[in-house]
Amino acid sequence: MHALFATRKHAEDPEQRREYARYLARQMGPMIHALMLMATLSYTVAIIASSFVRPSSVPLLLRLAPLPLLVMVASAAKYVRRPRLLSLLALSCVLLLEIGINLNGIGRLHGQPWVLPGLLLPVVSSVIWLGRWDFAVAMALCAFGPLPMLLLGGADGVQIFQYFVYMAISISLAAVLRSFMASTLFAQFRLERQLREQASTDGLTGLLMRNRFLELARLALAKLQRQQQSVCILFLDADHFKRINDDHGHAAGDAALVALAATLHAQMRQGDLIGRIGGEEFALLLPGLDLQHAGARAERLRLAVHEIQRPDGPLTISIGIAECRRPDEPLETLLARADQAMRQAKRDGRDRIVSAIDNWR
Repeated sequence: MHALFATRKHAEDPEQRREYARYLARQMGPMIHALMLMATLSYTVAIIASSFVRPSSVPLLLRLAPLPLLVMVASAAKYVRRPRLLSLLALSCVLLLEIGINLNGIGRLHGQPWVLPGLLLPVVSSVIWLGRWDFAVAMALCAFGPLPMLLLGGADGVQIFQYFVYMAISISLAAVLRSFMASTLFAQFRLERQLREQASTDGLTGLLMRNRFLELARLALAKLQRQQQSVCILFLDADHFKRINDDHGHAAGDAALVALAATLHAQMRQGDLIGRIGGEEFALLLPGLDLQHAGARAERLRLAVHEIQRPDGPLTISIGIAECRRPDEPLETLLARADQAMRQAKRDGRDRIVSAIDNWR
């Protein structure tokens, strides 16, 4: 299923591939568990039924040997949602089934249908593989798994050739089914991701909305506090913004907000968070920066905003800075201190930076 990324936008984004793999594991985990249980039950029924039809030269206990392991693997799959581990469990199930097919087929090949489960496995399992690698390994197991039974059962060259022809058809059908399944799941994944982004980001500026910003900022702040790293909050407001809307219309105001958001985004480092807190108010969480370095970042931002032209002149912003001083300071307190500093910058004349303890120009 990861092959889809080769032809889609952001195909080389490792984080998106990991997110998609986790999504597949969550969505398909219950189905994989159910199919494993069904395979275990089918194997048990097949052994019991074959014992009544024609005795095997292989002892019953030996033919039952894969069953406890199948039960263990199927039970573990119920609780696993890590993509790679889930794939390994599914491959283990296929391997155990192939061993069971050989144990039950050896010694009674002629006229017996024990090779048929080997032909059905590629199709039955086609929809459970999360990536290219596990699909390829599974198909190899399915193709070569019954060979010991065929060779020890005295099959001639024609029978082996027929087997591989039928197996090639079965694997081809499995590839087609998997392709359609992959396309459907990727479309669903992309749609759900778009819906989450729309619910989390502001439609005008593309920045995080207030609630989503606060949610992510709380998590980031708690992690930084545990690691005893510096962190600062910038709270900024566009100066005289109401005047733009009143004198030049809301379209001009929206254009100014879009340009301001683009400037903020251009100043971001990896790990920074930016959110639109109110109409023309924005907040930035800056991990790893103390008050001095955050002030330098804020000054570069203030000067960059001067490049934005509003109808009556350059756009300016007032910025408040607060540094987290306590290992248990909540985000709300930190944000409130930055907000108070920003309001002080407004009172001091706007187009300036104020911290909780210092003034910046």
